[in-house]
Amino acid sequence: MGAVIFSDVHADAYAIAALTSCIKKPAFRDYFGPIDVVVNLGDVLHRGNQPKEALENVIALGKEYRLISVLGNHDHAFLNGLLVSGSDSESLYRHEELRGSPLLSIFTGMPMEWVHDSMLFVHGGPLEIGTSTLNLKCWQRLGRESGEFFTGYHYTPDMAFAALRSRNLSHLCCGHQHTSICCQSTPQGIKNYKLEFSPIEGSFKRLDALYISRVLLDVPTIFRIGECHGERPEFAYTDFKTFTFIRLE
Repeated sequence: MGAVIFSDVHADAYAIAALTSCIKKPAFRDYFGPIDVVVNLGDVLHRGNQPKEALENVIALGKEYRLISVLGNHDHAFLNGLLVSGSDSESLYRHEELRGSPLLSIFTGMPMEWVHDSMLFVHGGPLEIGTSTLNLKCWQRLGRESGEFFTGYHYTPDMAFAALRSRNLSHLCCGHQHTSICCQSTPQGIKNYKLEFSPIEGSFKRLDALYISRVLLDVPTIFRIGECHGERPEFAYTDFKTFTFIRLE
């Protein structure tokens, strides 16, 4: 089983198009493995100026691969008319043009999490702490201290691993905060795994734009992937034995 994972497109049609072009290359599958599912961790909308095109690209991706999507906080905010910072006037205008569009049917019945092979996929966090907006899983944020904040409920790695253990799960894969982080629960305690991105070496010259950082799934781990947005979009691949953070340069 092989999965490509991305998060936080934020209405950047070019970034999701670049990801699609990359994973369709035979060299990508030869190097990483099969692509049995593509997982969208949410926040396709807001901040960028191409929401229509970004949605079209995600929908097109779902016609070529099995696509699993979970709801992001910006998707949730747009659908429920909630104000969230980060979008300029042009972005707001482009998003308002989407109201009533059949493209929005992609969000119908969209869950806030997906589980496969002891890994929980969610936009924000794993906690079951109520139904108020900022406590929803798509609004939760990984942090050093726990508590309620105006950006969403903050949880610590300790809390995340406890929530995973209560469900007999081992790993958490999330997005939301736009930067890559790897945090592991080891016999010596919870530790940050230092991610060091390096170019792919060897005979895979057609993948020379990719920088990767690979992690074994040998201990319970939190994987937070960076945004698939901007000039250096990030995503990930896992065969559920290893997890690879990927950056397009």
